[in-house]
Amino acid sequence: MTPVIAGSINRTPTGPHRRCDMFRIVRTLLAKICKMSIPNIFLLPIFLILILAGIVFYPQIENIIVFYPDQAFDDNPSNWDLSYRDIKFLTPDGQKLHGWFFPVSGKPPVLLFCHGNAGNISHRIENIKFLVKRDISVFIFDYRGYGKSSGRPSEKGIYIDGIAAYNYLTEIEKISPNRIVIFGRSIGSAVAIEVALKRKVRCLIIESTFTSTKDMAKTIFPFFIVSPFLPHHYNNIVKIGYVSVPKLIIHGNNDKIVPFTMGEKLFAKATGPKTFLPLNGAGHNDTYIIGGEGYFDALVNFITMY
Repeated sequence: MTPVIAGSINRTPTGPHRRCDMFRIVRTLLAKICKMSIPNIFLLPIFLILILAGIVFYPQIENIIVFYPDQAFDDNPSNWDLSYRDIKFLTPDGQKLHGWFFPVSGKPPVLLFCHGNAGNISHRIENIKFLVKRDISVFIFDYRGYGKSSGRPSEKGIYIDGIAAYNYLTEIEKISPNRIVIFGRSIGSAVAIEVALKRKVRCLIIESTFTSTKDMAKTIFPFFIVSPFLPHHYNNIVKIGYVSVPKLIIHGNNDKIVPFTMGEKLFAKATGPKTFLPLNGAGHNDTYIIGGEGYFDALVNFITMY
């Protein structure tokens, strides 16, 4: 697919788009250690202890780095003249999740929106408005620990949440699986891929997606030091090869958080039918803004194709 260049939507991204300060803190700590008047014979044990601690406590460190939930809502669909329903549903492990359903008349495709790692559903309203404008129903939900949803997020937990959101659509809203388009952005892509593997969907759309957290660690100082010893969590690069439905993989070539090459690797590993949409000049969080009308046209064309 031809790269999408800047479109007609000329806005700055809304909502929280933050990187973890943990990277800066660790870099500063290591720099201070290196400047200390410590005999060289003690430096190696110190670094070995830090590496061992990083490996042992990696699951806890990963959760701190990955998840940035906000409980407070910064906006409301009513402010955007959007018709919606406030939804509450349960997960199999007893968490109470919250979401918004934006129905469109008739029987259009329903996009199950799995958002990124920061903020909550209130930071995605503008994006949703552009989708509804194109006659796509949208169901967006907050993972556990985000917004009005209970609990604390984890890799296993957000996968459970994604399945519960899908089950809500099929069991409560009585929506046929062949109408459900599973969409994931950034960390939400891991959730979307998991749902596509375990449930029947029309197609899969992922955006700004990393291959795995192990691969991400290789790109970040100081975590690249211990990356050979880290587990392949959020192992999208392996899972994508088992997804049989049509796939649209979107990535901005100016993404400073998840390298563009990861999007290319995911596309290469995916089986057909598949489409790759590179977004010229887009970063990690502004894909639909930089892509503009061409971005949404590409989504609609892909969805209607299947």
